[in-house]
Amino acid sequence: MRIATFNILHGRSLDDGRVDVDRLADAVKSLDADVLGLQEVDRDQPRSLGADLTAVAAEAMGADEHQFVAALAGTPGGTWMAATGDEQPGSATYGIALISRYPVVSWRVVRLPALRASVPMWFKGSRKPVWVSDEPRVAVAAVLDGPFGQMTVCNTHLSFIPGWSALQLSRLVRSLTGTREPLALVGDLNMEQRQANRVSGLRPIASAATFPVGVPRRQLDHVLVRGGLRATGPAEAVQLPLSDHRALVVPCGPV
Repeated sequence: MRIATFNILHGRSLDDGRVDVDRLADAVKSLDADVLGLQEVDRDQPRSLGADLTAVAAEAMGADEHQFVAALAGTPGGTWMAATGDEQPGSATYGIALISRYPVVSWRVVRLPALRASVPMWFKGSRKPVWVSDEPRVAVAAVLDGPFGQMTVCNTHLSFIPGWSALQLSRLVRSLTGTREPLALVGDLNMEQRQANRVSGLRPIASAATFPVGVPRRQLDHVLVRGGLRATGPAEAVQLPLSDHRALVVPCGPV
């Protein structure tokens, strides 16, 4: 089976600044993933043509099972509020998605601790700290009836604020205690692999720099596992004609 994770930047290309749903579909299809975690996913947002980007990706994969989970309702960068899961159909939302070609036995949503205060951060080239605020963060997990039996895959997008992302990852892994194993945790964790391994206690099986997209120097996107799952080949960071991240893909099999 092929597991992939991709922060899609709501489908936007850095080359032309546009969102093209056909371009997104072609990119997803080219990954040939059996299970795919997406981050920065729009639904019914004007900037992405009002499209349901999860449905676009699922159709491109030929996958019947998919779940979008909103992290916020409203317009990112504009007026928004934390999503509750009770948003009205057709309202603009933004979050994450998990898509599977395999049947899903059960779904689960985990809402992660939110940092409600602004904090100072130093950015490259800045002589003074910039006060930043984070957005709500969520995770979605599915128990799959996969080719080697049942397993759990969880997708998330953690905070970009150092320390807080580690807290969120620790809480998320704790919430998955007792879930069906093998467990694969995928997503944009906004930390390097060594820290992700140390904080989560899970084994990384995909090593490749994924950010920034042109000349990647850091691995922010990960596939971490627990239980009887291993990589059966090298991972690949795939450059696609959209997003500021590369997609991370790894073939997997039983131990």
